[in-house]
Amino acid sequence: MTTLSLPYSIAQMVKDRADELGDTPVFYFNSEPVTYRDLHRNSNKTANRLAASGIKKGDRVAFLGKNSPSYFELIAAAAKIGAVIVPINWRLAGPELKYILNDCQAKKVFLELDFLPNLEAIKGDLTLNPETVLLTGNAPTTTSYEDWRTPFPDQDPGVTVTADDEVVQLYTSGTTGRPKGALLTSTMLLSLRGQASSDVVEDWQRYEQGETGLLVMPCFHVGGTSFGLGIIFNGANSVILPEYDQDQIIQLIEQFKVSKVFMVPAALKSLLDNPSLQSADVRSLRHIYYGASPIPLELMKAAIKRFGCAFVQMYGMTESGGTIVALTPEDHDLNGGEKMGSVGKALVGVELKIIDRAGHTLPAGEVGEIATRSSKNIKAYWNLPEATQSTIDDEGWLRTGDAGYLDSDGYLYIRDRVKDMIISGGENIYPAEVENALLSHPQVG
Repeated sequence: MTTLSLPYSIAQMVKDRADELGDTPVFYFNSEPVTYRDLHRNSNKTANRLAASGIKKGDRVAFLGKNSPSYFELIAAAAKIGAVIVPINWRLAGPELKYILNDCQAKKVFLELDFLPNLEAIKGDLTLNPETVLLTGNAPTTTSYEDWRTPFPDQDPGVTVTADDEVVQLYTSGTTGRPKGALLTSTMLLSLRGQASSDVVEDWQRYEQGETGLLVMPCFHVGGTSFGLGIIFNGANSVILPEYDQDQIIQLIEQFKVSKVFMVPAALKSLLDNPSLQSADVRSLRHIYYGASPIPLELMKAAIKRFGCAFVQMYGMTESGGTIVALTPEDHDLNGGEKMGSVGKALVGVELKIIDRAGHTLPAGEVGEIATRSSKNIKAYWNLPEATQSTIDDEGWLRTGDAGYLDSDGYLYIRDRVKDMIISGGENIYPAEVENALLSHPQVG
């Protein structure tokens, strides 16, 4: 399989993989395959339809739906004409949905039928009147995705794009509680994946052609988006699950001989508690990635005993383009060694340091704010120059907002958020958001 060399655009990646792998499946959804050629040709149709309807370079297009191949098709289509996809958390209430659509100035919204009422309820409050295209189902006032794009050619639209163009805008809560649009480029999303034969890529990072991953993490998070794009980059394939469902996860691991999956520890525990797992054949699993929170030692012991595969803890965030630090399988000490309290060491190509409030570097063992620098850092926040400047300095160091320390061996230990934060179901919830919701309730005086 051809090794891809960065800088490399998502648009070019999809074309090259289609040329090379053709009818090889890239995704399975509801047990149906989507081939690399399907992904390329369908995204060309969508790109041509977007361009014909007035979408140009830099325009925002929103996606409101659960995980599906359509999301990655839309990313590829947007990348081919220089547009930007904005995936929105489908769990958001009306006010948050309205804020994001108005902030990004989305000119089109691709959504599933289940979420159409949410959009209809706020349409009168939107500064633009975006065209609505239904990914699933039918409704009188909308067009179905298939009908919308079918008449258009499946040839490349021929727009000049680069690896440094913005392609995805992910919203992440800031310390003020207002979501900020983080601008992700192809370079960010594809870097540090082993671009050349001389690169150091560990076994847990490597995919074999034909190897199958299971996409469980939501694609409105960098974890889900990055996982799916990594599958394409590596010429592998993935089963896409619309949302977390422990029964389906067990079934799909068996059916498709899944070798890699990424989930949070709470989801891992629910799998272990599921009676169906006891008789399931999960011997195909090679690696389970986990993140978002530490894993209790006893849970880790039980998981390794049942799954019999290697585990990798990952640390990163939207602003860092996903994973930048990993605790490798070799560092998973079931005796509870000191390193198990860490999130691991920086990936090759990632720099870390601990700084004080003034930005001065602190010595090993001293707690401060974690800062990172790599090709994965975000370009900026959308229309927020002051927030960008306070987060990313002139030398490219990004303040993560997390407090921690580095030991003398370079292992990173997380202590807390620099600002107060609540975590619920893997989502970041800031006190300001809770306060705003309470104060807006008519029975709260």
